[in-house]
Amino acid sequence: MAFSSNTSGAMADINVTPLVDVMLVLLIIFMVTMPIQSVPVDVDLPQKTEKPPENPKEPPEPIRLRIDASGQVYWNDSPTAINMLEKMMRDEVARDPTNQPELQIDTNDDAQYGVLAKVLAAAKNADMQKIGFVQNNN
Repeated sequence: MAFSSNTSGAMADINVTPLVDVMLVLLIIFMVTMPIQSVPVDVDLPQKTEKPPENPKEPPEPIRLRIDASGQVYWNDSPTAINMLEKMMRDEVARDPTNQPELQIDTNDDAQYGVLAKVLAAAKNADMQKIGFVQNNN
């Protein structure tokens, strides 16, 4: 206790109220004086046009790419070697670079990540723009 009837001994309790007051004032000062750090994010928003696009193209049939648990890759349900994927993707992009098919990737839960990484690297090297991940609940 801070107030004791025994006056012969020194008071052993520390009064922390002034310390708490000083800490709160310092906290408020640091919060007010600290500059707000903001990182600008560049977003390319579509611009308003007066006329609609002429003859919108029908999107091509999507490419279904499946990776099973053993690491085998299937291009539209036909087995394909991983080293052939980039060439096949380049051929698809070369048909019409402005209207590419969507690459729909479906991976087994037990598939190794390295196989998926190779598929994604091949898609990036082939300049594929539309890549999606599909989850089949079987």
